[in-house]
Parts: sequence; structure tokens; C-alpha cells
Amino acid sequence: MRREFYIAFAVALGLNVLFYLYWTPGLYSLFLFVPFFLLGFRDIHQNRHAIKANFPVFGHFRYILESIRPEINQYFIESNTDGKPFNREQRSVVYQRAKKVLDTVPFGTQHNVYAQGYEFVTHSMYPKHVDRKDLRVTIGTDLCKQPYSMSLLNISAMSFGSLSTASILALNGGAKDGGFAHNTGEGGISPYHLEPGGDLIWQIGTGYFGCRTHDGDFDPELFKKNAAHPQVKMIEIKLSQGAKPGHGGMLSGKKVTQEIANIRNVPMGKDVISPPGHKAFSDSRGMLAFITKLRELSGGKPIGIKLCLGHRNEFEELVSLMTVEKVYPDFIVVDGAEGGTGAAPLEFTNYIGMPGMDALVIVVDTLKKAGLKDKIKVIATGKITTAFDIIKLLCLGADATYAARSMLLALGCIQALRCNNNKCPTGVATQDPNLVRGLHIPTKRVRVKNFHQETLESVAHVIGAMGVARHQDLNRSHLYKRVEDDTIKTYAQIHPGV
Repeated sequence: MRREFYIAFAVALGLNVLFYLYWTPGLYSLFLFVPFFLLGFRDIHQNRHAIKANFPVFGHFRYILESIRPEINQYFIESNTDGKPFNREQRSVVYQRAKKVLDTVPFGTQHNVYAQGYEFVTHSMYPKHVDRKDLRVTIGTDLCKQPYSMSLLNISAMSFGSLSTASILALNGGAKDGGFAHNTGEGGISPYHLEPGGDLIWQIGTGYFGCRTHDGDFDPELFKKNAAHPQVKMIEIKLSQGAKPGHGGMLSGKKVTQEIANIRNVPMGKDVISPPGHKAFSDSRGMLAFITKLRELSGGKPIGIKLCLGHRNEFEELVSLMTVEKVYPDFIVVDGAEGGTGAAPLEFTNYIGMPGMDALVIVVDTLKKAGLKDKIKVIATGKITTAFDIIKLLCLGADATYAARSMLLALGCIQALRCNNNKCPTGVATQDPNLVRGLHIPTKRVRVKNFHQETLESVAHVIGAMGVARHQDLNRSHLYKRVEDDTIKTYAQIHPGV
């Protein structure tokens, strides 16, 4: 292609000589030729991209097409049911319920109900009435002085910094209006979490943002001060998350503004990396002591842990020690390896951590075996977009659920997959003020509330259709899975439990 480029350059040069001698208006072609050939010569002499060097000018189309590949897939290639991580059907139902527009589907299911892995619940000939307002659970053991009545669906951990100011304001405003909780993420409590007045679950990660010293250690006095906020209803110690378990957290330096630096007590403009493990403890006994310490410093608020399940024996050891010490968290959040994040190494996202449903079964059964399930509530995540997603987790033993990416879809996220480069086109996951400006907080606040309300309304309808009067009565026998072409089993048969 270089040879052809040089031939084209010689031809263009000859043409312009002729234009100069015989037809001067033709010299206007230089406005086209000069930039074209300058770019071409630059491509030939650069060393970073072989494609550009071998195919000057035209090699740029490869990178242009690559940059819009997610949009090409989303709008022209994928079907309603095969998009990743959320397909068109899942995204559409979130948009429709957030906007309170028609959310029914015509002509029947597009799913293959005879495919292996297909899951479903069955209905009763004698349906029950379930009130959406009853879909709540009380979090707080006998060790807790300030139990919290929690909705079955809440906003999962997403930090200010990863998300924009407008996103945090809209999410917390929706939580306030809808009566559900908003997890701060490990980035700490920002003014935008507090301004709307929604209930908060303060997540404390390994960076101890909001309760750290300048050296990155845990600061008890600062913790006590922030835990005293009346909006802080529960406190969650993050051990790991599904998208990158054992890796810690990372906020790109591009997103670390002066404001974020002040909130987190970190240098501005530099990548903020939370270490993989906690400094405040290094084993099960130390973790239980830390839980006790936080419970005392917070005035008895519910204290929990969040983890993506790893070595099963480590969790069993922790639960065993709880029974011996008579010390335990008020809740455990189970995140799955399929969980989302703004940025993570491919190996951690794809190949580390236990999938959420398998982890949930193990956690619930381990707690039941130890006689602690009635004391410790389990909160599960799992790509929730519909009522069925929630009911599935409740059947497996969860007491409540978190949703992250579907809440972002309710805000207007279009799954552009630009979360990690500060170029989110909808202003959701960016600190670029020009992009954030497009996210209208009052409108999106209402849509977050609507999505929560409509989804739980659907949960109530489905549970009622199943003939179950209370969500607490759901169990594994209600959930079915096609395990082979001609074999259907309940999850009670697949995972008999304790």
C-alpha cells in the first residue's frame, strides 16, 4: 500500500502542476490533497502502529471501526437475547419501567424453554395477593442496637468518582423517594450522597476512604464521625467484589479531581489503588474483632461484610469461629464472579471468583449448618433486571438483593462500554463536566424510583401467582431448571441444602 500511496502522491503533484499552468481554480484541490498526504507521510514514519505504516491514511479506518464496535454489535448484530453483559430484552425492560411506559412483550417468549439451563418458577391454581409494601426485611442481630428495615431491592456499591456527581445525586434521590437503600461504594461518603437524604449503606474497603489516616490506615475517630450521620443506616466491610476478587480497587487518575482527592484524602490526578487486603485485620479472629469495634463506634448500627466467595474452607472457618466467639456480622453480601465494575484486569473479571448462585448456596447452607442463618441476613447480587432475577435469589436463600448496572440503565446508561476511559456518553460514569451536564438529575431521579417500584410490583405479582403469600416462604423447591433435554429438577433437588 505504501507503493500505491507514493504513486498517488506523484499523480496529485503532477495534476496540481498542470492546474497551476493551465487552470488555477483546480489548485483548490490542495485543501484536500495536502492534509491527506501529510497524514499519510506521518503514518509511514511513525513506529507505533504497523497497520498505519503499511496502509497510510486508510489504516485509520481500522481503528475507527474498532472504536465503534460495541455500537455496531448492539444496534446491528445482536438479537434481543444474546447481547452481553445485558441483552436488549433486559435493557429494554429497565428503560420501560424506569419511564413507566409499555413494558409488555408481544407474540410470546423468545427464549428456548427446552434448552439446557432454562430456569422458571411454577404458578398455583390458587393465587395469593402480595402487597409490594411488605417486601422488606429487618437487618440486625441481637448484637445490633439500631436494626434497619431494608427493601428487597437496593442500589449496589458504586463509588463517587467512578460515577459522576449527577449520577450519585439521582441515585440517592431515587432511593429517598422510593424508600430503599443506596450503597456508597468504597469511595466514601460524598456531599452528593448526603444532599438528597436517601438511606445509605456505607461501604468501607481496603482504602478506608472516609475513615483513613494520611498513611492509609483505619482512623477510628473519623469513622465514628461519619458513621454518626443519620442517613447511614448500615456499614459494610468490603472484603472482595465479584468483578475483581483479591485485586483491590482502582480509580483512574483521569477521574481524580480535587474534590474526589479531598473526599478520599488522596493525591489529585493520580490513580487511586486500594490494596487487595485490609490492614486492620488479617484473619478470621481479627475480622470479628474489627466488626465488634465498628459496631461499638457506630452506636450499634448493623455491620456486615461483602465478599465474592473464594476458598470455601476459609468461609467455613470464619463461620465456625462465629459460633465459638458468639460474634457475627448482621449481614453478609454475596457477590458473584459475574459482577460488574468500571475497570478490572481481564483475568480477574473472567477467571477468578465463584459465580454468584453457587456462592449463595454455599454461604446460606454454611450459615444454616452453624445455626446462624436466622441471625445473619444474606444480601445477594446477580445482574438483576427483572422480578424473576430477584425471586430466583430469594428462592436460593437470599433475604434481600442489590442491583448496580440495572440502576445505571435506569439513569440512562446505554451500555456503551466506556466506563473505564472517562468518556461515558450519557454522563453516568465520567467526571467530564461536558458529558455530566447532559444527565438531568430530577428526571433520572424519578426514573430510578420508578424502576425500583415497578420491579417490586412485578415481584409481588409473580410471588402471588406462585401461590406464596410471603416472600420469606420462598425456597429452592419453587425454582426449576432444565438440567438435560428431557429432565427438569428443582433447586431443592440440585442443592438439597442442610
